[in-house]
Amino acid sequence: MEVITARSAGFCFGVRRAVDTVYELSEGNKKIYTFGPIIHNETVVNDLSERGVGIVDSLDEIRGLDPADTVIVIRSHGVSEEIYDAVSGMGFEIVDTTCPFVKRIHEAVRNASEDGQEILILGSPDHPEVQGIMGWCHGPVQIIENVESARSYKPLTGRPITLVSQTTFNHKKFEDIVEILISGEYNVNVMNTICNATLTRQNEAEELASRADVMIVIGGKHSSNTRKLYDICAARCEHTYFIETLDDLNLEVPKSVRLVGITAGASTPQNLIEEVQKEWKN
Repeated sequence: MEVITARSAGFCFGVRRAVDTVYELSEGNKKIYTFGPIIHNETVVNDLSERGVGIVDSLDEIRGLDPADTVIVIRSHGVSEEIYDAVSGMGFEIVDTTCPFVKRIHEAVRNASEDGQEILILGSPDHPEVQGIMGWCHGPVQIIENVESARSYKPLTGRPITLVSQTTFNHKKFEDIVEILISGEYNVNVMNTICNATLTRQNEAEELASRADVMIVIGGKHSSNTRKLYDICAARCEHTYFIETLDDLNLEVPKSVRLVGITAGASTPQNLIEEVQKEWKN
């Protein structure tokens, strides 16, 4: 049996930068809190918790902290302009680890909306990255999550529209939605803001799944980009499994397996990927 791991599996640049920053900060003397879990991976979050790193999920929680000895870390997903300004206004030291690719989206929607344009975001409405992007829009904004909602989309105004997407959005779905919107003859300025790492990871996963007898997709259960990888792989490989830890590897797979493919989301640590690979090779 051959085991192949996708080259791009695991931490992307933005996630690695954010996680490394928090680990470095945990070595200092100040109390460290991340605004929301630093990444959607319980193993990493629990390890940071053991190092004294806390999590706050709202401005009310932050108000109960002492700005004198507390650092608030903005995670790679980013936050809204309102939240950022509020935390800064309370006097806290802020370490902003928002992914640079997400930052560019914030700037794009802010500039476009201040210029009078309507904003259209492709992504999951409940995802923190999308909520953060919405928070930098200074005018009308809507979210489209899938092809169905694209078909029923109606602009809120008669103004030009700037379209952006969640950085981890499914690339094929992005193309399908854009085609629908263009065919509707809307005045849309399309900005493909899916990051290169996401596109590479999705393409590699699809190619590997098309050859594999079994695909293992590793990632946190709340990870949006890992769920998208699973969907892509499941469409190509009948025996695709979503696992979070080694404990989930007790799988019933066909006896005739010749090739096992492994991929992982952007918030999956390298050591976990290697452990899963080792288990299969043994």
